[in-house]
Formats: sequence, C-alpha cells, structure tokens
Amino acid sequence: MNWPHLALGLAMMMFISHSSSAEEVEMAVATGQAAPDFSLRDQNGETRTLSTYRHHWVVLYFYPKDDTPGCTQEACRFRDDLPALRKLGAEVLGVSVDNPESHAKFSSKYSLPFPLLADTDGKVARQYGALWSLAFIRFAKRQTFIIDPQGKIAKIYRQVRSETHSQEVIEDLKALQRSGR
Repeated sequence: MNWPHLALGLAMMMFISHSSSAEEVEMAVATGQAAPDFSLRDQNGETRTLSTYRHHWVVLYFYPKDDTPGCTQEACRFRDDLPALRKLGAEVLGVSVDNPESHAKFSSKYSLPFPLLADTDGKVARQYGALWSLAFIRFAKRQTFIIDPQGKIAKIYRQVRSETHSQEVIEDLKALQRSGR
C-alpha cells in the first residue's frame, strides 16, 4: 500500500467535502426564503410532500448515510427528543440519498418514529445546498433547516454536531416562537 498517496487522497476528499461548487452555492437557500417544495418516498414507500406540512414547524435534516455512527447518533437524538419537538408544533423529516429500503432497515433497527426521505438523485439536497458530490459519489451534507408554518426557512445549520444538535434545534425553536416568527 502506498501510504503517501492514501494520505493525499484522504486529505483531498476532506478538502472537497468542506468545499462547495459554484452550482451548490448558487442552489443554496437562505433564511427568509420560501423552502423549496419536494415530493420524496419515505421508508414505508409513502410519498411525502413538504407542502402538506404547511401550518407546522418542520425540522428538515439532511444526513450522509444510514446506519453510520454520526447519522445514527443524530437520528436517535431526534427520536428521543421528538416529544419535546412535537410539543413545540414541529415535525421531523430526515433526508439522505439512500434508498427507501435502506431507510426502512435503519428506521426499524433504531425505532425511528419520523419519516426518512429517499433523495436518491440528490435533487432536493442540491436545492438546499446540502449535496456533496465527486464523480459518482454523492452524499447529503449534515445540515438542518427549520421551516416555519408559512413555509419559509427560519433557521439554517450548515455545521452540525450530531451529539447536541436536537437540543440546539429545540432551543432555537423556542426562541423563534418567542420572537413571533
């Protein structure tokens, strides 16, 4: 094995994963904008459309891959905090480029009580500026969007720590609701 080449390859992947292409920056949404609508299949094969959640707060979180350590931790934190989020009138939707079958296994394994949406072509992640791609490899970046009951983006998290993120979302939802958003 050629260790210098392996180290260089890993360093390049890390750099690329933290970089954004002009297309991604162009497609990224901003706070105050209408959230791009979408229709995606969930882990049960049901089609979920963002517009059906109008009049609710939505926590739309993108994650790289089912059943990986950080993604599992983040999903389980949202699962455990779901009663508090729902008490605030919020629904949680997870999105990755994995297929519905992968989502079904992940959801079942960890008893996830919210929809995991299959954005297999990466179109929705791209609209939100949350797609990372290199040649044939595509992942959703770990990013979250709070969408208000009128369908506008109220808060964007471009940097997420999976172990504390759901609590951060709860606190920010409370603040947004206190401020009349």
